[in-house]
Amino acid sequence: MRIFGRWLMLVVIAGLALQLFFVLRVISMRWIDPQSTAFERSEMWQLAAQSDKAFVWKQEWLPYSQISDNIKRAVIASEDGDFSYHDGVEWDAIEKAWQRNTKAEQQAERRSKRTGKVIAPKIVGGSTITQQLAKNLFLSGERTFLRKGQEFVITFALEAFVPKQRILEIYLNSVELGTGVFGVEAASQHYYRKSASRLSAYEAARLAVMLPRPKFFERVPNSGYLSSRAQTIVARMGDAELP
Repeated sequence: MRIFGRWLMLVVIAGLALQLFFVLRVISMRWIDPQSTAFERSEMWQLAAQSDKAFVWKQEWLPYSQISDNIKRAVIASEDGDFSYHDGVEWDAIEKAWQRNTKAEQQAERRSKRTGKVIAPKIVGGSTITQQLAKNLFLSGERTFLRKGQEFVITFALEAFVPKQRILEIYLNSVELGTGVFGVEAASQHYYRKSASRLSAYEAARLAVMLPRPKFFERVPNSGYLSSRAQTIVARMGDAELP
């Protein structure tokens, strides 16, 4: 029992040290631009492993003041309408997403049994912009309760120590918008051959709509859904409050 107690204490100390590490990293991001995120590094490793050709990592940091308000409003309207007001987590959205995902998994399981084929359920997220940033900065994409709990800790640290404008600035400069394309400046150059400071409302809305599945929409740029959804986001942008 004494040995077990020592191991338990070491585990607790290691866990607390890890949380302190995350909090200190988060505090530093109030002033220091992150060079890369865990998600970016993971994606680039996968690209390097899957391709025998050279690949390009497209990313260029743009200060908050130089990013068009159109893309700021479009992302908020599309991803997190209450971003400027919540404390980092929208509990109602998480509960609704959990219910929808449970139903989707049950339906996929029934279809798999009928067809004899493995059918993946369509999973939806209820994460805020701050939660998405917390996950992308430090964590893997696995879906476990432990990983989700860690995401909450980092999310609350971001909201406690980093201003909303800065959270949005880091998010817009690091979010994936194509294969090897990270941040709205690189995406704007990639798709429109112009700076993100000059994006029109419709161009910004199309980028925002790509966020849940950027690689898919990169392959189907003429998607009817992309165009119609972008029009919907344009209509909502006027109500999107900037931090």
